[in-house]
Formats: sequence, C-alpha cells, structure tokens
Amino acid sequence: MLIAVASKSGTEVDQHFGHAERFLVFDCAAGRPQLVKEVPVEKYCSFDPDHAFRKPQFQAIVAALAGCRAVVTAMIGDYPRQELEKAGMVHVNAVGPIEPALLAAHGQICGCGCACQGKKPC
Repeated sequence: MLIAVASKSGTEVDQHFGHAERFLVFDCAAGRPQLVKEVPVEKYCSFDPDHAFRKPQFQAIVAALAGCRAVVTAMIGDYPRQELEKAGMVHVNAVGPIEPALLAAHGQICGCGCACQGKKPC
C-alpha cells in the first residue's frame, strides 16, 4: 500500500496539505515503511483565508499521488479532504515522526490488522 506524507523535514509529519511543496511516498505493505519516491507539487494554498477551491492545483496533486491509498498531513481543510476521498484517497491527520504515523495510517486503512505482512496487496 502506498501512502503519501506531507513533510518539510523528511523525518516528521509536519506540514499542512495546502502548504506542502513535496510529498514523500512510502510503500507500507511489507510491515516496515520504505520510501519509494519524493513527489514535488505546486502548493495548493494561496494563503488567502477566503480563497476558492483551486481545482487545477488540487487535481495536479491528486495526479502526482496516483496509486496512493492515503495522504498523511498535519492538517487539511474540510473541502480538500472531501475531494481527496472522492479521488479514492483517505486523509489521515498526524504530527510527529513519520514511521509511527504511517503504521497507524496503514492499520486504519488495511483492515487486516497487518496480518498480511506483505503477502497480499493491501
């Protein structure tokens, strides 16, 4: 299972979805998350509290994260979260070290309690 993380530091879940300029994509199917790639994106947020939904920027992020089952961020607005769900991605809110956040996200989405240990696709 591929899970994307918004991280500025590379070690922590420490960014708001809209502020991310990159997402780290991890493969979490085999028990211990492995970094697969870093995906650069254009920031979604314009820092205007009244900004309208920026559909082209959002769609570009979704396309860049194709194949990911979840996106882990420190925060996300309600509308972008709903749109992520429509695109087939679950949002998981977390802060702190990446690995525990990924394991929690995997457990929340997988539903098998990690019994698969990579033996079946999550």
